[in-house]
Amino acid sequence: MDKNEKSHSFWYKQSLGKVPDHVVRTAGDGRQPRFTSGFTDGRFTVDEEVFDLSIKGIKEKDAGTYFCGKVKTNVVEFGSGTLLLFEAKKMNHRPRTEMVIKTGESVTLQCSVQSLTSDCSEEHSVYWFRHGSGESHPGIIYTRGNRSDQCKNSSETDSSTQSCVYKLLKRNLSLSDAGTYYCAVAACGQILFGNGTEVNVQENNNWLVTILLSSNLVCVTAIMVLLGVLLKTKRKG
Repeated sequence: MDKNEKSHSFWYKQSLGKVPDHVVRTAGDGRQPRFTSGFTDGRFTVDEEVFDLSIKGIKEKDAGTYFCGKVKTNVVEFGSGTLLLFEAKKMNHRPRTEMVIKTGESVTLQCSVQSLTSDCSEEHSVYWFRHGSGESHPGIIYTRGNRSDQCKNSSETDSSTQSCVYKLLKRNLSLSDAGTYYCAVAACGQILFGNGTEVNVQENNNWLVTILLSSNLVCVTAIMVLLGVLLKTKRKG
């Protein structure tokens, strides 16, 4: 930002799926730039000449889009943003599981993600997707924020990752609910997908079995009654 444009200037950070957070602002009256809580640990600094923002010792929680702006004659103008991301880590995906469910039944789907680092203190947003047969793209079926309470540190002593387990209850399944279900976690500039579960829904034919058994019972009863009548008539004759 140019020096003569830094009056009433500010920086904002927008994390993935979150509202923008105010980082720092200056009123242009000679006072020091004022950082908001969460950005006062000394790692964030601004050049007072050109109002460039610098970050030292970058952490995964710093990931997001940073954009500056200024207020001039009660008009807010934003500059172009800078996206800060981290290189994805290689993950050992476990094979997806398969389930066979009858129509009308309920099922609890479980999805695990094991690559969130322990220093990621940001709230986690969880998304569930279903990729049905014949569909070109998965569709979002459920979202929920602030689910970091379902994560714990990995049991491996030398591991800095967290293991997160999420569950989704599906009631009264129909044939249209068949497909592969995935969960995804968005936190600290990353989107991590868990292992998938393939759900095969089959028609529940229990009602047909019940009807057939009832019909057979009625037929047997009718035959026994008819035999009784015939034997009684034969004895009279």
